[in-house]
Amino acid sequence: MKQLFPLLLLLALSFNYVNSQRPGGDRERGPIVITGKVLDKDDNLPLEYATLVLQSVSNPDQITGGITDIDGNFEVEAKAGKYNISIEYISYKTYKLPNQTLSESTDLGTIKLALDVAQLEAVEVVGEKTTVEVRLDKKIYNIGKDLTNSGATITDALNNVPSVDVDVEGAISLRGNENVRILINGKPSALAGFGSTDALTQLPADAIEKVEVITSPSARYDAEGTAGILNIILKKEKTLGFNGSVNTTIGYPVNSGISVNANLRTDKFNLFNTTGYSYRDAPGNAFFDNTYSSGSFDRIFEDREYSRLRKGFNTNLGLEYFLTEQSSLTGSVFYRTSKSEDGTENTNKRFISNSLNSETFRTEDENEDDDNYQFSLNYVNNLNDDGQKLTVDLQYSKGEETKTSIIEENNTIPNENLIVLENVFETELQNEYLVQADYVLPMGDAQFEIGYRGTFEEEVTDYRLDSLNQATGQFNINEDLTNKFTYNENVNALYTQYGNKIGKFSFLLGLRLENTQLKGQLDSEFDTSQLEEQLGVDVDVNFDKNYLGLFPTVNFIYELAENENISLGYNRRINRPRGWFINPFPSRSSRTNIFQGNPDLNPAFSNAFDLGYLKRWDKITLTSSIYYQRETDSFERVQEETGQTTTDGIEIIRTIPINLSTNNRIGAEAGMMYSPTKWLRLNSSFNFFRFSTEGIFNDVDYGTTNNSWFARFSSKVSLPEKIDWQTNAFYRGPSSTAQTENSGIFSLNLAFSKDIMKDNGTLSLNVSDLLNSRKRSSYTETEFFTSDSEFQWRRRQITMGFVYRFNQPKERNKGSRGNGGDEGGEEIEG
Repeated sequence: MKQLFPLLLLLALSFNYVNSQRPGGDRERGPIVITGKVLDKDDNLPLEYATLVLQSVSNPDQITGGITDIDGNFEVEAKAGKYNISIEYISYKTYKLPNQTLSESTDLGTIKLALDVAQLEAVEVVGEKTTVEVRLDKKIYNIGKDLTNSGATITDALNNVPSVDVDVEGAISLRGNENVRILINGKPSALAGFGSTDALTQLPADAIEKVEVITSPSARYDAEGTAGILNIILKKEKTLGFNGSVNTTIGYPVNSGISVNANLRTDKFNLFNTTGYSYRDAPGNAFFDNTYSSGSFDRIFEDREYSRLRKGFNTNLGLEYFLTEQSSLTGSVFYRTSKSEDGTENTNKRFISNSLNSETFRTEDENEDDDNYQFSLNYVNNLNDDGQKLTVDLQYSKGEETKTSIIEENNTIPNENLIVLENVFETELQNEYLVQADYVLPMGDAQFEIGYRGTFEEEVTDYRLDSLNQATGQFNINEDLTNKFTYNENVNALYTQYGNKIGKFSFLLGLRLENTQLKGQLDSEFDTSQLEEQLGVDVDVNFDKNYLGLFPTVNFIYELAENENISLGYNRRINRPRGWFINPFPSRSSRTNIFQGNPDLNPAFSNAFDLGYLKRWDKITLTSSIYYQRETDSFERVQEETGQTTTDGIEIIRTIPINLSTNNRIGAEAGMMYSPTKWLRLNSSFNFFRFSTEGIFNDVDYGTTNNSWFARFSSKVSLPEKIDWQTNAFYRGPSSTAQTENSGIFSLNLAFSKDIMKDNGTLSLNVSDLLNSRKRSSYTETEFFTSDSEFQWRRRQITMGFVYRFNQPKERNKGSRGNGGDEGGEEIEG
């Protein structure tokens, strides 16, 4: 990385020097000023950050230009000469004036841009165009303005997005449903840890350009994720020339990092790189009050302290080469490596009746090394100016995760002696291939699409547990918990969809055909008969399952008025089990709690309906929806007895995922943006849902009905001296499952920022969880034990940050090249 910036700077200087030495009539003429104003054609609102491009006719490599201000005005100084003029803005048709002779200062007047027909979903824009856009099948949140993201991770940033909730352990849910598909730039990615959200806690939030919340996905999207899709679009600068930013943070508890975004763009290529390093500690704590109906103890108190040290490095290097004015080829490579050092100290007080019988002290030290690679190739050909387009994507991802753990537990009262010493070794290898092709054909005001997408994944988990035999002083392999399991998931899909707009009525109809193959292979040199007996005689640990399904989508919008519409969406989706949900061999976080996968687990299927309403006034924007989802064979994690106890007589409890028969969910959400003045912006959202489950497993009825809700409020105040102040508040109401009741959680974040160095730099102060109240309190009750617990994943965090921008404005340019379209989100997901 140290050699990259001098190289990029040298390239930029050389490029400018060569252009300055080329002969041509433009070089000898004096400077002139080009002015004008850019508006939205439909509502006459100014388009901030629209791009004016001036390309010399005699020397096409010589390009200059500028961007519009908050009122849509531009004023650009250039040399007199003959130019091809274009004005661009993302999701809008490019305005072109070829072969224009500019011999004196010129006012181009008011230019109105119309939405691009090739993006029929872009039917409405809400509030500030740089904040949120509402389309036929999704909402797009440009979260770069959120001050609380300074020094934060992608997971933290997602917790500020309406409809999204991230619990204290990092689990992401959409409208209260955790079966959400996470995509990076429209595709499954090693950046997201192949479906796990752990990697998102290590990547910086400032790498995000926007987040697409897709609750009614069109047919071009993978049918995975019954709750919907969260598509995270990473930054890729579009401003001409050499530009970028450097972001540094430092915080307490330890939270330091640096990330660099650099971009070199010419008319022929766009070279971009994002590189970051982070060093974070996330101390936490937990308390458990457990009672047992069997075993040696009636009650056990557990007091835990966590330390989680994360050291991570990531880099993304790409080159977009413009083959012609209509086509481009983009290649990129991503690499992420991290080292984690986690420690847990657990003090156990064990009671018989009401008397303290003994006390133990357990330590768990885990070291984890992660290495992930991803290679991508994307080809885009805009076959004509009407929006006809061909897109082809190839991608290979590889991940390797190695864990080593030492678990030691000692008696401290009444006598000091070793209870158990265990070593855990776990290696997980993941490989994924993606092949995708999409074709878009405009038909007047209509649009037809067809495409193919294939993903081929393999996940190999090698798990080994060694326990110390105190009699011999040697470690023995635990044959019941040592295994190697290979899981394959292969999906082939074809889709087609048709959209049109007739007067005030817009619709998008699609159908997706998917074939899913799930394969599992267990390799163990030990006897697995006890394992198979525990799972049941009908469960095959080696399996090859095949599913063929049709997934229709229907989306409608009717414009009641210019700034008011209603929408209706329907889609059918699938939730495929991940490898760790399938692996039949148990793994454990402690001696008394194990997690066991279920190889008999089948995919879950859902049918979802969404009715939405949008209304925009001068200073207020209201979005709302009512939704209903019915999911069959839904996943539920249940706890049950294993019939086994530890060497010191504690009942071992198993958690296992199962297919329940149905899960019905109905809810309503509303969001409001209010900007009474230029210096104050208020944003709030509310989501209420009711869900009920039905199902029986091992003769236990796990049916339940529950209501819950969550709400968030955000205010941003612009103070004098270029100081901004932002407050984010969030509350998640109580919820319950068949076995567990969860209390409500409240958290409050504060952030301040100040622009310095002629607006090229920004200082920020961010306090996450100001009241230190982000804790999960829950109560679990079964026939054999109860657990009353409180868990805090991370304590209050204070972070200071500094951002320096070179050759780019404070707010990033939102324009596009004109034929580039939406950066990887909607276009490449098939």
